[in-house]
Amino acid sequence: MVLVHNHAEKDGSNDGGLVDFRGNPVDKSRTGGWLGAGLILGTELSERICVMGISMNLVTYLVGDLHLPSSDSANIVTNFMGTLNLLALLGGFLADAKLGRYATIAIFGCIAAVGVTLLTLATSIPSMKPPVCDSRSKGHCIEASGQQLALLYAALYTISLGCGGIKSSVSGFGSDQFDSSNPKENKAMIYFFNRFYFCISLGSLFAVTVLVYIQDNVGRGWGYGISAGTMVLAVAVLLGGTSLYRFKKPEGSPLTIIWRVLILAWRKRKISHPSDPGFLNEYHNAKVPHTKMLRCLDKAAIIDDYAVADENRINSWIVSTVSQVEEVKMVLKLIPIWSTCILFWTVYSQMNTFSIEQATFMNRNVGKFGIPAGSFSFFLFISILLFTSLNERVTVPIARRITGNRQGLTSLQRVGIGLILSIVGMVAAAVVEKQRRENAIHHDYNISAFWLVPQFFIVGAGEAFAYVGQLEFFIREAPEGMKSMSTGLFLSTLSMGFFMSSLLVSIVHKVTNGSWLKNNLNSGKLDYFYWMLAVLGVLNYFVFLVFSTRHQYKTQHLSTTLEDSEEELKHWNDTSIDNTQKNPNDAEKEQV
Repeated sequence: MVLVHNHAEKDGSNDGGLVDFRGNPVDKSRTGGWLGAGLILGTELSERICVMGISMNLVTYLVGDLHLPSSDSANIVTNFMGTLNLLALLGGFLADAKLGRYATIAIFGCIAAVGVTLLTLATSIPSMKPPVCDSRSKGHCIEASGQQLALLYAALYTISLGCGGIKSSVSGFGSDQFDSSNPKENKAMIYFFNRFYFCISLGSLFAVTVLVYIQDNVGRGWGYGISAGTMVLAVAVLLGGTSLYRFKKPEGSPLTIIWRVLILAWRKRKISHPSDPGFLNEYHNAKVPHTKMLRCLDKAAIIDDYAVADENRINSWIVSTVSQVEEVKMVLKLIPIWSTCILFWTVYSQMNTFSIEQATFMNRNVGKFGIPAGSFSFFLFISILLFTSLNERVTVPIARRITGNRQGLTSLQRVGIGLILSIVGMVAAAVVEKQRRENAIHHDYNISAFWLVPQFFIVGAGEAFAYVGQLEFFIREAPEGMKSMSTGLFLSTLSMGFFMSSLLVSIVHKVTNGSWLKNNLNSGKLDYFYWMLAVLGVLNYFVFLVFSTRHQYKTQHLSTTLEDSEEELKHWNDTSIDNTQKNPNDAEKEQV
């Protein structure tokens, strides 16, 4: 295990600016720590219950109750998830620039509760659904009208706004409850991020088992109503613990710094570079070493006629500092890797849509009990939990011995493994779908839905590698002061992946005249769509290899030895919640 300290931490300034709810300097004996962080984890647990309880079973409602085409239903789900993750950028911007993380979580939590309440109404009011199909319709059912869909869309995108805002700030607010300059709290922070991921998985498992069963067998209104109640309770608990939290005042959004540097570099594009970089503004006081990469951006730090006066040198709209320019370079350096991570989440989105629809055409009975189609996502999340644990107990130690690298696997190696597994998952999905369709058509036989387990299991294993690897990569490699920005950049890969799925579905549906993706999967060719994603995955992987081999990791300062770190972590684990596993990468992610 390797702990990483940044320049701010060495100066002891990383945790400056923390106050209590009255605005006074924090009393660390009465605020923060596990009591405050535990209440914050409850908010994330509720957010996962809401989002997964909706997304993992929504396609069956759209096709079965609203009689929408399969392709349109899949796009509604992926657009919902894409918008949710994209709006996390808005939430992060507001938290950094004005509101702060606590206020952002509270406000957007209320918005999410309103959205789930609207969804409860949209699925409970009879007039919001078209007539039920009868035997005389011969498969030609009446689709939901635009008026009937209006409330559903309003509910979904209100939920996207609310949950996106929560997602952007909850992990950062939780980490604010621990003082990284205090060795004990610094080590405890490692476990917070393990438990944060545990809450994500626990909420997801509850949603795809209990909530999905209630939605299918008791009523959609009851299922979504429980989600709404959970979110209301979470906001109440968050507000009730106000006096227990440590608050970090907003310091301005890093997006502002990026735009300033780009605008200034453009304005000064005709100015020649100085003969020596030492003439750039604040070169000798830079917190980030100057690099020769993207030299065009250096022009933002050139001291021109307007910046000669000392008072103008501190005006960021007249001249940037070398540190600011280098931070923007670091962000831009992440874009190539960012672009190759998108397709993984396009593959993952199929687990929310077409894989669930496959289950509706298969035998889901275990004895006399019929398993809801949406509950097969259970195997996705079980796989994620299993491989997250195995990675740290088995994979990382083995890789550490082979490579001699204390990390075992680098963040990009994790991402690469995740991409490979996503390809294998699509191959498995294609093979199973072909066998399912042939048995249904030629033998009038529905094969067991448990044949879907391999594709859920493989893609889940891929997420265990890709999610952790991507999050670690974006947090570690981004500038020190851009934690929310780097998290938003990571979440935007999820957003773009879901939107990419919608785009591909629309293109395929148009090019094939709807012959691949049909409401009745038995008359379609869904396996061709899966094979297409597998081929795109192979091409994307080769592009990823090119970018990853050229990427130079940011220099880190190693603060402790492997043995010392593990000894201290073991001591703290004895006094902490022991239902999660240690993740060495979290130490590195949150110390950068």
